[in-house]
Amino acid sequence: MASGRPISPAAAFAPLLVVVLLCSGLWGVSAKSPSPITDAEIREKKNACYADIESGLWGWQCRSSTVSKENCALRCLSPTCYELVYGSDPLEEGEIDYIRGQEYKYCMHKLSIGESLDGVKGSFNY
Repeated sequence: MASGRPISPAAAFAPLLVVVLLCSGLWGVSAKSPSPITDAEIREKKNACYADIESGLWGWQCRSSTVSKENCALRCLSPTCYELVYGSDPLEEGEIDYIRGQEYKYCMHKLSIGESLDGVKGSFNY
């Protein structure tokens, strides 16, 4: 039964926030799991991120170029790993960075099993 009292903006916003987080692919990447995330799971989640980007959920800037789309997809897939590996130096047009790609994947692996991310950055420098 309704009490007639107005709902606070924070209370009205909370369910929407939960839906956005679930839809953005952030639900399984940081949860502790007995087994690490697989390449297939990463691919599946990244494809969902691409779909969100294409639908406009991430804004026009994420659709402005191929590299912008890739940076947004990596951020969508794991904001924590993106910030750690690419945050201070995002991918640029024409750049293919295999070392940081491996660091990002290693970060997702460690994050998925609840391990510390210490040592991820720089772990593949030869």
